[in-house]
Order: sequence, then C-alpha cells, then structure tokens
Amino acid sequence: MSQAVIKDNEVDIVIGALHSNLRTFMNEWRPIFSRFHLIIIKDPDLKEELQIPEGFHADVYTKSDIEQVVGSSSSIRFSGYSCRYFGFLVSQKKYVVCIDDDCVPAKDNAGHLVDAVAQHIANLKTPATPFFFNTLYDPFCKGADFVRGYPFSLRNGVDCALSCGLWLNLADLDAPTQALKPGLRNMRYVDAVLTIPVRAMMPMSGINIAFNREAIGPALVPALRLAGEGKFRWETVEDIWCGMCVKVICDHLGLGVKSGLPYVWRTERGNAIESLKKEWEGVKLMEEVVPFFQSVRLPQSATTAEDCVVEIAKIVKEQLGKVDSLFSNAAEAMEEWVKLWKAVGSG
Repeated sequence: MSQAVIKDNEVDIVIGALHSNLRTFMNEWRPIFSRFHLIIIKDPDLKEELQIPEGFHADVYTKSDIEQVVGSSSSIRFSGYSCRYFGFLVSQKKYVVCIDDDCVPAKDNAGHLVDAVAQHIANLKTPATPFFFNTLYDPFCKGADFVRGYPFSLRNGVDCALSCGLWLNLADLDAPTQALKPGLRNMRYVDAVLTIPVRAMMPMSGINIAFNREAIGPALVPALRLAGEGKFRWETVEDIWCGMCVKVICDHLGLGVKSGLPYVWRTERGNAIESLKKEWEGVKLMEEVVPFFQSVRLPQSATTAEDCVVEIAKIVKEQLGKVDSLFSNAAEAMEEWVKLWKAVGSG
C-alpha cells in the first residue's frame, strides 16, 4: 500500500445507523476509528435509541436534525441506507470515508487487520490513471510501477476523487444471484487497486467508499427512487445511479476513480427471495440507465461538480423522463440536492 500522511482533521467517517446497537460494530473498529471525527446518522425509521460506546469523537444526527436542515417537505429522503447522504451533506472535511454498520475490519492474507481508512486515503492521495490502463494495476502501490509501453506523457496521472472498497464474506451481489447461489461467499483477498478507465461505468455501493468531498462532494447525490415507498428496496438502485453520476462527472472533470483495496468483512443479512421481490423493479430499470450514462457527454461550461449534476439532471429529463416518471423525479431531486448542498455550505 502506498504511504500517505493522514491528518486527523481532514477526515470524517460517516456511518449510517440502521441498527440501534452499535456497540459491537464500533468496538471492532475502535483501533481505526478512534482517532477520527465520526458522523453517525440514525435512520429516521429506526425507533430505538442508539447504543454507542464511549471513547469516540462522534456527532449523532436524528430525524429531527435532518428535518431542521432539509425541511419536512423535501423530496429528498434520507431513510434506510440513504441516511448516509445526510452525513456527506453536513461534513466539513476534505475526505469522507463511509462504512456501513454491518461491516467489521477485514484481515489481509497475512492475517493482519486491514486499516480501511488508511488505504482509502492512500488511494485518494495518490494519482489515478484513467486514460491508459496499467496491467500491473496501480503503479503507485508499493512494489509496482508503470509497465513497458505506458506513455510517459500520462505517467503523472490525475487526482483521484473516489475510492471504492470491496467486501469479504458477503459480496455486494444482487438478489437474483444470491437466490441462485445462496452459499456463494467472497473469500478472495486480492491485494490490488486499479483505476476504472475513462468512459467505463461501474456499479458503486456506499457500503465501503471514500471520496474527496471538495472535488466531487455534490456528485454523491441521492436521487433515483423506485415507486411504492416501503415496498421496494430503493436504496440499492439509488447507490448505482449515484455511482454512474459520479463516474460521468469524474470523467468530465478529468478526475480518477479507483476500485479494489481496502476490503471490509461484511456480515450476512437479509433474505434473498424477499430482496428479489424488492429489487426487481430496479433490475429492469438498469437496462435503461446503463446505456444512458454510457452516452452522456457534458458541456465544457460545466466546470464544477454542482454544474455537472445540474447538467445531467437536464439530460435525464429530456431523455429518460419520457421512459418513466421515476427518472423525472430523479432529475428534480438532483436539482434540489445541488441547491441544498449550496445552502448548507453557505452556513
């Protein structure tokens, strides 16, 4: 892993609390989290009081805190896993690391505890190489370099804005795959980081990510929601929609996205058959979403993440709004998110 100096005052760790008892989760992470500021957002639908152990520098936000900032009439909802996005909104740090409360630290192939925060920050603080693929993956990792034939003019790379970590045990499989392969587990710890090539899409999950908030914070947008609130597990497609927005924006702004290390160990949860019922609408929507994002090109006048989100929202309305009203609603949520981001940022 590349060495990167981490300043305690430049990192926020965001935790979406979907379970009231955070004691085991936070004690598992204590060796890593205790030096950083934590933003814990309680799922507005969670009725029980949060149980948080002592010894952490944490700010906890509840439903009333969210309504005070956003208002009760907002079309943007922060329930379920989407409560993470509220943490992104109120953070004031350069780097945000987000890890879900059903994950604990993983161990590498040598049995050592993985410092997910250190690896995420190393990914973000070392250049990305989206314009030409290096077959030894990240050339800035210890023991690696650029391979023969890699253009010297591209070896400086670009700033990395998003780091997407992975999961051991329970990988982020969709419900159909889980239902067909209920015993499938990911036990392969691949000691590698790679830059996602420019114009390539990927399915992002907020389970284990980090990003440069100053560079692309507003692009982490909660927008696409399925119909029938409470019936569908809409947060899954919201993450994927968000990831595609971020990737298009990073490509346009000349920023990099990395995937691979760090791993976390994700505990088993949920029922595949029930998830399949909830996710099926989202599975069908992806057939429209992926080709759309593959073809999106933003104007040169869009020079900030906020500009880019607004431009994508316009194109969504024009092209996808005709396919399904859900996309029109997503476009409106994206525009509202940018206004909210600016309002919170201005005090």
